Amino acid sequence: MKQRTLAREVSISGSALHTGEAVTLTLKPAPFDHGVVFKRIDLPGSPEIKPRIDLVTDLVRATTIQSGHAKIHTVEHVLSALHGCGVDNVVVEMSASEPPIMDGSARPFVNLILQGEPVEQDKEREYFTLDEPVSVTKGNSSIIALPSDEFKISCTSADDRGIHTQHLSLTIDPEVYMTQIAAARTFTIYEDIEELIKLGKIRGGSLDCAIVIKGDKIISKEPLRFKDEFVRHKMLDIIGDVLLLGLPLKAHIVATRPGHAINAELTKALHEKLLERKRGGAKKKAAAASKIVLATETTLEIKRILETLPHRYPFLMIDRVIEFIGADELVAIKNVTINEPYFQGHFPGEPVMPGVLQIESMAQAAGILMLRKTSSEGKTAFFMSADKVKFRRAVRPGDQLVINAKLTKNRGNKIGVAECTCTVGGNVVSSGELMFSVMDMAAPE
Repeated sequence: MKQRTLAREVSISGSALHTGEAVTLTLKPAPFDHGVVFKRIDLPGSPEIKPRIDLVTDLVRATTIQSGHAKIHTVEHVLSALHGCGVDNVVVEMSASEPPIMDGSARPFVNLILQGEPVEQDKEREYFTLDEPVSVTKGNSSIIALPSDEFKISCTSADDRGIHTQHLSLTIDPEVYMTQIAAARTFTIYEDIEELIKLGKIRGGSLDCAIVIKGDKIISKEPLRFKDEFVRHKMLDIIGDVLLLGLPLKAHIVATRPGHAINAELTKALHEKLLERKRGGAKKKAAAASKIVLATETTLEIKRILETLPHRYPFLMIDRVIEFIGADELVAIKNVTINEPYFQGHFPGEPVMPGVLQIESMAQAAGILMLRKTSSEGKTAFFMSADKVKFRRAVRPGDQLVINAKLTKNRGNKIGVAECTCTVGGNVVSSGELMFSVMDMAAPE
């Protein structure tokens, strides 16, 4: 599915729920990969805030984010509408610190989005697809996120007395969101109003923008829009709060008595999973890159040789690649010391490097050239044959073997032929024409 933005900018005005301020909110188109960004045009410099879980500062009856001196209260309804309608990239300009509450639902913001006409962009949408369960518990509230190939919410809403217990399960897509979720209004318990006022909240609150529950009675300026409007609004808040993850989500969320605080805890846990995945992906990418001898590399130290060749002690016969000459030739060295294990038997009292190991040095050097043309991960160059081999001088402890290898034939980066020479002190000690094949190594059982 493609990313989406709006075709044109659109605005809406009203009063904020908690601050009571008059505010104009404008949605503006943004390029792909821009994401959702809030912009406080009433502050000097018009600071921007990208809604992220690590910027959350207050969760009392709303979700507040802050970056520096710029703060945005009650972001959840706007984020819910954008998430629910599948709008990825937009600038949300505001003339105050809190969006207008309107009727207490996300429906006015959905209507605003539709006026702006969502349009597809030339980039695929990226989702966070959960691959293992995540759960959080806070008092008598809990949320579990389960792996799923879609975004689904199963939610139970209840008060302490169990009078208004409601349950609903929906798979969320733009059509379902707009028809089944967006119109559900915020609500509060009558007994909580005085405490919220003491906390400096709901300065702009009224029955125009909220439902009040008093005992078993519903106090509302209009009838309930759904018989289970309370649980639908809880789902609306979840949809907004999880967008603080920074990506649309694919998971099945099972929530019991959710609220902004526990929604934020879930989003934090999901965000940590996202970071772990990114760190793991970066490590894999770095590891994969380390398995390739890059065309830009002019030398290879021993660490890079070990990353390229599968050979290990006592059979690694290259200490360093000191020069790549174009794409098909290199110069490498092998330092010959008395500590080489083969000198114990070749020969006692007259140590001489076996000629077959000189050939192996040449073959490993030629193998690096071949593996340079493709990833060496899980592959090695197997020696197939040697032709025109000559040994001219003995190689002894203390000598430095300089190996020159040049590819003369390459069949689809699978089979190669190389002309190779070994020199000591500028004198040729051995040479040959080697054939080898690049093959997958068998996985260990």
